[in-house]
Amino acid sequence: MLRHLNTTQTKPNRVVIIGASGFVGQAIQEKLKASDVEVLPVSSSDVNLLEQNSDKQLSKLLQRKDSIVAASAIAPCKDLSMLKDNIILMGNLFSAAQLANVNHILNISSDAIYTDSTEPLTEDSAASPNSIHGIMHFTRERALQDMLADIPCATIRPTLIYGVNDPHNGYGPNQFRRLAASKKPIILFGKGEERRDHVLIDDVAELAFRILMHKSTGSLNAATGKVVSFYEVAELVTACFDYSVAIQTSPRNGPMPHNGYRPFSAEQTQHAFSDFAYTHVEDGIKKVHTEMMENING
Repeated sequence: MLRHLNTTQTKPNRVVIIGASGFVGQAIQEKLKASDVEVLPVSSSDVNLLEQNSDKQLSKLLQRKDSIVAASAIAPCKDLSMLKDNIILMGNLFSAAQLANVNHILNISSDAIYTDSTEPLTEDSAASPNSIHGIMHFTRERALQDMLADIPCATIRPTLIYGVNDPHNGYGPNQFRRLAASKKPIILFGKGEERRDHVLIDDVAELAFRILMHKSTGSLNAATGKVVSFYEVAELVTACFDYSVAIQTSPRNGPMPHNGYRPFSAEQTQHAFSDFAYTHVEDGIKKVHTEMMENING
């Protein structure tokens, strides 16, 4: 649950985005700049947080009145070597924030911290990750609480994100659209029957913006509260094109992730921001298609 230290939206003195060149960091940066908030983007080319003394290097860029978006991570985290690097990165990032005694921190986490449930997951659901990626984000959240107890901190936990400029090719809306745009068939795992929540990157950026404006503390899931099957997602994607795109099934090599069902509750989002509404996946997929076509056509 979030608690707002600013009862009304108040612009931060400056927002420093660590991981500004990433998918989420870039979207938050664009939202802040569009709202005339001063932003300092920091990427690995500016400060390599895996290097010794990088915490001191980063702290020199920070000011006491800064708000930080901690969006830098090596993801998806797939093995112990990547987990180790993420812990080093995280330690240096949080150490720099501690050295500079910044004003506020927003940590970008993941819904992967939660164990599976047939009931809608909430911010109070058990944090029991069953993947190294989830362990990485859970460790990051714990370190945030322990290392920076004197600095107001918030964490946002997005579920599966889709949108323009996504550099990944993960199974779901982004991959399906790329295949359809290339006039290639969309190949589903099994019959595409597993149901998941999908959140538009624009909504994640909007929620991050509001958390920064309100100097919020606590945690918030970024999930619409609606689940759709991957088959339905494929149909929504193909409907955007004026030519036929095949949707094919394939044999499964193992069990369905999350037992084929990953529901969330959006109640806390409505409690925190009563005038906010998530973009329905059908509208979001159409919006992404329109924006990407506009980019292609100049």
